Amino acid sequence: MSIADIKKNAEAKMAKSIEAFKHELTKIRTGRAHPGILDQVHVDYYGSPVPISQVANVSLIDARTISVQPWEKGMGQKIEKAIRESDLGLNPSTMGDLIRVPMPALTEERRKELTKVVRHAGEESKVAVRNLRRDANEHAKKLLKDKQITEDEERRSIDEVQKLTDRTIAEIDKLVHGKEADILAV
Repeated sequence: MSIADIKKNAEAKMAKSIEAFKHELTKIRTGRAHPGILDQVHVDYYGSPVPISQVANVSLIDARTISVQPWEKGMGQKIEKAIRESDLGLNPSTMGDLIRVPMPALTEERRKELTKVVRHAGEESKVAVRNLRRDANEHAKKLLKDKQITEDEERRSIDEVQKLTDRTIAEIDKLVHGKEADILAV
């Protein structure tokens, strides 16, 4: 493994950490409705749990209401029950074969709790990135120990990985601040 491989590997893993963090942020709801909120809710479909998006059409009616249109007649009650029992705090109502899911307004206290959740998730992502930095630096030190690279190359590799880490952490901070602003916007 060369220094370029170490850097490329660390860069790819850090990019995956950012993608995982972005995915985690989509699960944290803001005051506005978006169909992705229901992605983590699974409904029993002939004995196996499947995401709601695989048994119904999920769309927005307005900024605060999601509509769920089941593709089969008998799925309405199951979908409504799954949404109600999820930990999202949503209260769906059925109108014929259309399920309306109004998004409750966030209280100030709940907004502050959600910002803490966002900060915690951001901190966990930063820890993951720092662990990746440590692993990359250990690889470089191992190459130096095995006399495959010089001390200067090892030092340069450590500096490059540190710069990559700093950029990644700055991007995570930017995502955290953006999500916090989104949550705190009334």
